[in-house]
Amino acid sequence: MVEGLLGRKVGMSQLFDERGACLPVTLIEVGPCVVLQGRSGKGGAAAVQLGLLKTGAAGRQNKPMSGHLKKHGGELDIGPIREFRLIGDQVPEAGTRLDVSLLEGVGRVDVRGISKGKGFQGVVRRHHFRGGRATHGSMFHRAPGSIGASSFPSRVMKGMRGAGRMGGTRVTSRNLKVVQLSAEHNLLAVCGAVPGPNGGFVEVRRSHGEG
Repeated sequence: MVEGLLGRKVGMSQLFDERGACLPVTLIEVGPCVVLQGRSGKGGAAAVQLGLLKTGAAGRQNKPMSGHLKKHGGELDIGPIREFRLIGDQVPEAGTRLDVSLLEGVGRVDVRGISKGKGFQGVVRRHHFRGGRATHGSMFHRAPGSIGASSFPSRVMKGMRGAGRMGGTRVTSRNLKVVQLSAEHNLLAVCGAVPGPNGGFVEVRRSHGEG
């Protein structure tokens, strides 16, 4: 059994549970995915390489990736490729298609994606610094303040929080509750927000303890 699948973030909505409570949910279009390669547990962890089948226009690929896809995936138009751990020893054959029905019965999942890029930001927005007094005459509104001593060590220590590029990194939202699953439309509704913009690619994996 494959640990997870690739998908695409659709957007946020809301659902009502049995008690009538309103739940904020994120809709994820999970799969369909195709198995490109499999690796047994000999000499390493058992894993499988999955590719997400594209539904739109075909994208450009370099020659090594095109040859790899023709060898293992045929003439299919495949988007991002990721490797997932196998639960058990049974390795699926190359060309096998997997969809959201693989996650039926799973209560919680981990969703990993690339967060939205915010560009170059200051310390107040990037690290939630408080800043100085916003009063007349104050010249310390959104500045970081002192970042090191003068005589010793006469340098800024590594890891000092400062202004810089914000977002655009790989983020994992863990232990999200699965609210609804639609095998007919390949949709998965999870409670809460997941990283990335609408239409962004995400990895949906079983949470630890859901094996």
